Amino acid sequence: MRETSIHPTALVSSGAELGAGVSVGPYSIVDGGARIGEGTVLEAFVHLTSYVEIGSNCHIYENTIIGQPPQDHDFGGETSYVRIADDVVLRENVTIHRATGEGMETSVGRGTMLMEGCHLGHNVHVGNYCTFTNKVGLSGHVRTGDYVVAGGLAGFHQFVRVGSYAMVGGMAKIVMDVPPYSLVDGNPASMFGLNSIGLRRRGFSQDQRMKIRQIYRLLFESASNLDEAMELVMARYPGDEQADAIVSFAKGSRRGMYHWRPGSREHRGHFK
Repeated sequence: MRETSIHPTALVSSGAELGAGVSVGPYSIVDGGARIGEGTVLEAFVHLTSYVEIGSNCHIYENTIIGQPPQDHDFGGETSYVRIADDVVLRENVTIHRATGEGMETSVGRGTMLMEGCHLGHNVHVGNYCTFTNKVGLSGHVRTGDYVVAGGLAGFHQFVRVGSYAMVGGMAKIVMDVPPYSLVDGNPASMFGLNSIGLRRRGFSQDQRMKIRQIYRLLFESASNLDEAMELVMARYPGDEQADAIVSFAKGSRRGMYHWRPGSREHRGHFK
Protein backbone atom coordinates (compact mmCIF):
# COMPACT_ATOMS: atom_id res chain seq x y z
CA MET A 1 0.00 0.00 0.00
CA ARG A 2 1.42 3.38 -1.00
CA GLU A 3 1.62 6.26 1.45
CA THR A 4 -1.15 8.82 1.75
CA SER A 5 -0.45 11.75 -0.55
CA ILE A 6 -2.06 15.21 -0.47
CA HIS A 7 -1.05 17.74 -3.11
CA PRO A 8 0.12 21.10 -1.65
CA THR A 9 -2.73 22.93 -3.39
CA ALA A 10 -5.46 20.60 -2.09
CA LEU A 11 -7.66 21.68 0.84
CA VAL A 12 -8.28 18.75 3.17
CA SER A 13 -10.06 19.50 6.44
CA SER A 14 -8.52 18.23 9.64
CA GLY A 15 -11.96 16.73 10.33
CA ALA A 16 -11.85 14.50 7.23
CA GLU A 17 -10.94 10.83 7.58
CA LEU A 18 -8.47 9.46 5.03
CA GLY A 19 -7.50 5.80 4.89
CA ALA A 20 -4.02 4.52 4.18
CA GLY A 21 -2.71 5.17 0.70
CA VAL A 22 -5.27 7.81 -0.27
CA SER A 23 -4.13 10.26 -2.94
CA VAL A 24 -5.68 13.76 -3.15
CA GLY A 25 -4.84 15.66 -6.32
CA PRO A 26 -4.26 19.34 -7.08
CA TYR A 27 -6.92 21.84 -5.96
CA SER A 28 -9.23 19.14 -4.64
CA ILE A 29 -11.38 19.92 -1.58
CA VAL A 30 -12.29 17.42 1.13
CA ASP A 31 -14.59 18.87 3.77
CA GLY A 32 -14.66 17.94 7.44
CA GLY A 33 -16.70 14.82 8.10
CA ALA A 34 -15.93 13.25 4.72
CA ARG A 35 -14.53 9.73 4.88
CA ILE A 36 -12.29 8.15 2.21
CA GLY A 37 -11.33 4.48 2.21
CA GLU A 38 -7.78 3.20 1.75
CA GLY A 39 -6.18 3.33 -1.67
CA THR A 40 -8.73 5.71 -3.18
CA VAL A 41 -7.46 8.29 -5.67
CA LEU A 42 -8.89 11.79 -6.13
CA GLU A 43 -7.62 13.55 -9.23
CA ALA A 44 -7.55 17.35 -9.59
CA PHE A 45 -10.47 19.64 -8.69
CA VAL A 46 -12.56 16.98 -6.95
CA HIS A 47 -14.89 18.19 -4.18
CA LEU A 48 -16.21 15.91 -1.44
CA THR A 49 -18.57 17.53 1.07
CA SER A 50 -19.01 16.71 4.74
CA TYR A 51 -21.70 14.13 4.06
CA VAL A 52 -19.77 11.77 1.79
CA GLU A 53 -18.36 8.31 2.50
CA ILE A 54 -16.10 6.78 -0.18
CA GLY A 55 -15.02 3.13 -0.10
CA SER A 56 -11.60 1.65 -0.75
CA ASN A 57 -9.72 1.59 -4.07
CA CYS A 58 -12.04 4.01 -5.83
CA HIS A 59 -10.83 6.37 -8.56
CA ILE A 60 -12.48 9.77 -8.85
CA TYR A 61 -11.55 11.95 -11.80
CA GLU A 62 -11.31 15.68 -12.41
CA ASN A 63 -14.14 18.11 -11.59
CA THR A 64 -16.34 15.50 -9.90
CA ILE A 65 -18.51 16.92 -7.11
CA ILE A 66 -20.10 14.61 -4.54
CA GLY A 67 -22.46 15.44 -1.71
CA GLN A 68 -23.97 18.80 -2.56
CA PRO A 69 -27.58 19.41 -1.39
CA PRO A 70 -30.29 17.85 -3.55
CA GLN A 71 -32.13 19.76 -6.26
CA ASP A 72 -35.42 19.19 -4.45
CA HIS A 73 -37.95 21.73 -3.14
CA ASP A 74 -38.72 19.35 -0.25
CA PHE A 75 -35.17 19.43 1.08
CA GLY A 76 -35.03 21.35 4.36
CA GLY A 77 -31.37 21.22 5.27
CA GLU A 78 -31.57 17.86 7.05
CA THR A 79 -28.52 15.66 7.49
CA SER A 80 -28.30 13.14 4.66
CA TYR A 81 -25.52 11.32 2.86
CA VAL A 82 -23.82 9.98 -0.23
CA ARG A 83 -22.28 6.55 0.28
CA ILE A 84 -20.06 4.97 -2.36
CA ALA A 85 -18.84 1.39 -2.09
CA ASP A 86 -15.41 -0.06 -2.93
CA ASP A 87 -13.78 -0.18 -6.37
CA VAL A 88 -16.01 2.49 -7.92
CA VAL A 89 -14.79 4.62 -10.84
CA LEU A 90 -16.26 8.10 -11.31
CA ARG A 91 -15.02 9.81 -14.44
CA GLU A 92 -14.78 13.54 -15.13
CA ASN A 93 -17.62 15.93 -14.20
CA VAL A 94 -19.78 13.39 -12.36
CA THR A 95 -22.21 14.91 -9.85
CA ILE A 96 -23.93 12.96 -7.06
CA HIS A 97 -26.33 14.71 -4.69
CA ARG A 98 -27.28 13.95 -1.11
CA ALA A 99 -30.66 12.49 -0.25
CA THR A 100 -33.82 14.21 0.90
CA GLY A 101 -34.95 13.03 4.34
CA GLU A 102 -33.17 12.93 7.69
CA GLY A 103 -30.53 10.20 7.69
CA MET A 104 -31.34 9.06 4.15
CA GLU A 105 -28.70 8.37 1.50
CA THR A 106 -27.83 8.33 -2.18
CA SER A 107 -25.68 5.26 -2.87
CA VAL A 108 -23.47 3.63 -5.49
CA GLY A 109 -22.67 -0.09 -5.34
CA ARG A 110 -19.35 -1.87 -5.55
CA GLY A 111 -17.43 -1.93 -8.82
CA THR A 112 -19.71 0.51 -10.63
CA MET A 113 -18.40 2.92 -13.28
CA LEU A 114 -20.06 6.26 -14.01
CA MET A 115 -18.54 7.78 -17.13
CA GLU A 116 -18.08 11.47 -17.93
CA GLY A 117 -20.85 13.85 -16.95
CA CYS A 118 -23.23 11.39 -15.29
CA HIS A 119 -25.61 12.74 -12.65
CA LEU A 120 -27.27 10.91 -9.75
CA GLY A 121 -30.09 12.84 -8.11
CA HIS A 122 -31.23 12.60 -4.51
CA ASN A 123 -32.13 9.23 -2.99
CA VAL A 124 -30.84 7.31 -6.02
CA HIS A 125 -29.54 3.80 -5.36
CA VAL A 126 -27.29 2.23 -8.00
CA GLY A 127 -26.46 -1.46 -7.70
CA ASN A 128 -23.15 -3.30 -7.94
CA TYR A 129 -21.06 -3.49 -11.12
CA CYS A 130 -23.22 -1.14 -13.15
CA THR A 131 -21.87 0.86 -16.10
CA PHE A 132 -23.40 4.20 -17.10
CA THR A 133 -22.00 5.82 -20.23
CA ASN A 134 -21.41 9.55 -20.68
CA LYS A 135 -24.05 11.95 -19.37
CA VAL A 136 -26.61 9.44 -18.15
CA GLY A 137 -29.01 11.17 -15.76
CA LEU A 138 -30.96 9.52 -12.91
CA SER A 139 -33.69 11.61 -11.29
CA GLY A 140 -34.60 11.36 -7.63
CA HIS A 141 -35.42 7.99 -6.07
CA VAL A 142 -34.37 5.91 -9.09
CA ARG A 143 -33.18 2.42 -8.08
CA THR A 144 -31.19 -0.03 -10.17
CA GLY A 145 -30.22 -3.64 -9.65
CA ASP A 146 -26.77 -5.08 -10.30
CA TYR A 147 -24.93 -5.25 -13.66
CA VAL A 148 -27.15 -2.62 -15.29
CA VAL A 149 -25.75 -0.89 -18.40
CA ALA A 150 -27.06 2.46 -19.67
CA GLY A 151 -25.99 4.11 -22.92
CA GLY A 152 -24.96 7.74 -23.20
CA LEU A 153 -27.50 10.50 -22.55
CA ALA A 154 -30.17 8.09 -21.32
CA GLY A 155 -32.57 9.83 -18.93
CA PHE A 156 -34.50 8.20 -16.08
CA HIS A 157 -37.72 9.63 -14.61
CA GLN A 158 -37.99 9.88 -10.82
CA PHE A 159 -38.99 6.72 -8.94
CA VAL A 160 -38.18 4.45 -11.92
CA ARG A 161 -36.74 1.02 -11.12
CA VAL A 162 -34.30 -0.90 -13.32
CA GLY A 163 -33.90 -4.65 -12.88
CA SER A 164 -30.56 -6.44 -12.66
CA TYR A 165 -28.74 -7.33 -15.89
CA ALA A 166 -30.88 -4.91 -17.93
CA MET A 167 -29.50 -2.70 -20.67
CA VAL A 168 -30.89 0.72 -21.62
CA GLY A 169 -29.94 2.21 -24.98
CA GLY A 170 -28.31 5.58 -25.50
CA MET A 171 -30.60 8.64 -25.43
CA ALA A 172 -33.52 6.50 -24.21
CA LYS A 173 -36.28 8.22 -22.24
CA ILE A 174 -37.17 5.92 -19.35
CA VAL A 175 -40.48 6.70 -17.64
CA MET A 176 -41.51 3.18 -16.54
CA ASP A 177 -39.76 0.29 -14.81
CA VAL A 178 -37.20 -1.66 -16.85
CA PRO A 179 -37.58 -5.43 -16.25
CA PRO A 180 -34.59 -7.59 -15.23
CA TYR A 181 -32.51 -9.10 -18.06
CA SER A 182 -34.22 -6.88 -20.66
CA LEU A 183 -33.12 -4.56 -23.47
CA VAL A 184 -35.01 -1.26 -23.52
CA ASP A 185 -34.40 1.58 -25.97
CA GLY A 186 -36.04 4.53 -27.68
CA ASN A 187 -37.98 7.74 -27.08
CA PRO A 188 -40.64 6.78 -26.22
CA ALA A 189 -38.88 3.69 -24.94
CA SER A 190 -39.91 0.09 -25.60
CA MET A 191 -38.68 -3.34 -24.54
CA PHE A 192 -37.02 -5.02 -27.51
CA GLY A 193 -36.29 -8.36 -25.85
CA LEU A 194 -33.46 -9.63 -23.68
CA ASN A 195 -30.04 -8.16 -23.03
CA SER A 196 -28.66 -11.28 -24.70
CA ILE A 197 -25.08 -10.12 -25.18
CA GLY A 198 -24.86 -8.87 -21.62
CA LEU A 199 -26.28 -12.12 -20.27
CA ARG A 200 -23.76 -14.17 -22.26
CA ARG A 201 -20.94 -12.02 -20.94
CA ARG A 202 -22.16 -12.61 -17.39
CA GLY A 203 -22.15 -16.37 -17.81
CA PHE A 204 -25.83 -17.09 -18.49
CA SER A 205 -26.08 -20.26 -20.58
CA GLN A 206 -28.18 -20.58 -23.72
CA ASP A 207 -30.67 -22.70 -21.77
CA GLN A 208 -30.98 -20.00 -19.12
CA ARG A 209 -31.50 -17.30 -21.72
CA MET A 210 -34.19 -19.35 -23.48
CA LYS A 211 -35.87 -19.98 -20.13
CA ILE A 212 -35.94 -16.24 -19.38
CA ARG A 213 -37.54 -15.60 -22.79
CA GLN A 214 -40.19 -18.21 -22.06
CA ILE A 215 -40.87 -16.61 -18.69
CA TYR A 216 -41.46 -13.25 -20.36
CA ARG A 217 -43.69 -14.83 -22.99
CA LEU A 218 -45.82 -16.29 -20.21
CA LEU A 219 -45.82 -12.98 -18.38
CA PHE A 220 -46.79 -10.80 -21.33
CA GLU A 221 -48.66 -13.09 -23.75
CA SER A 222 -50.34 -15.93 -21.86
CA ALA A 223 -53.05 -14.28 -19.76
CA SER A 224 -55.56 -11.47 -19.73
CA ASN A 225 -53.92 -9.64 -16.81
CA LEU A 226 -50.54 -9.46 -15.12
CA ASP A 227 -51.61 -11.02 -11.83
CA GLU A 228 -52.86 -14.13 -13.60
CA ALA A 229 -49.72 -14.28 -15.71
CA MET A 230 -47.48 -14.09 -12.64
CA GLU A 231 -49.34 -17.04 -11.12
CA LEU A 232 -48.74 -19.02 -14.32
CA VAL A 233 -45.02 -18.21 -14.20
CA MET A 234 -44.64 -19.30 -10.60
CA ALA A 235 -46.58 -22.51 -11.25
CA ARG A 236 -44.41 -23.33 -14.28
CA TYR A 237 -41.08 -22.40 -12.64
CA PRO A 238 -41.42 -23.01 -8.88
CA GLY A 239 -38.33 -21.92 -6.95
CA ASP A 240 -36.49 -20.79 -10.11
CA GLU A 241 -34.06 -17.92 -9.49
CA GLN A 242 -34.80 -15.97 -12.66
CA ALA A 243 -38.56 -16.50 -12.46
CA ASP A 244 -38.56 -15.33 -8.84
CA ALA A 245 -36.55 -12.22 -9.78
CA ILE A 246 -38.89 -11.30 -12.65
CA VAL A 247 -42.12 -11.88 -10.71
CA SER A 248 -40.82 -10.07 -7.63
CA PHE A 249 -39.85 -7.10 -9.79
CA ALA A 250 -43.24 -7.07 -11.52
CA LYS A 251 -45.08 -7.18 -8.19
CA GLY A 252 -43.08 -4.19 -6.95
CA SER A 253 -43.81 -2.01 -9.97
CA ARG A 254 -45.69 1.20 -9.24
CA ARG A 255 -45.01 3.13 -12.44
CA GLY A 256 -45.84 0.29 -14.81
CA MET A 257 -43.32 -1.92 -16.58
CA TYR A 258 -42.10 -2.05 -20.17
CA HIS A 259 -43.45 -5.01 -22.18
CA TRP A 260 -42.31 -6.68 -25.39
CA ARG A 261 -42.30 -4.25 -28.28
CA PRO A 262 -44.74 -5.55 -30.94
CA GLY A 263 -42.95 -6.36 -34.21
CA SER A 264 -39.48 -6.52 -32.69
CA ARG A 265 -37.14 -9.35 -33.68
CA GLU A 266 -37.49 -11.14 -30.37
CA HIS A 267 -41.23 -10.57 -30.21
CA ARG A 268 -41.57 -12.40 -33.56
CA GLY A 269 -39.69 -15.32 -32.04
CA HIS A 270 -36.43 -15.12 -34.02
CA PHE A 271 -34.12 -15.82 -31.10
CA LYS A 272 -30.39 -16.30 -30.89
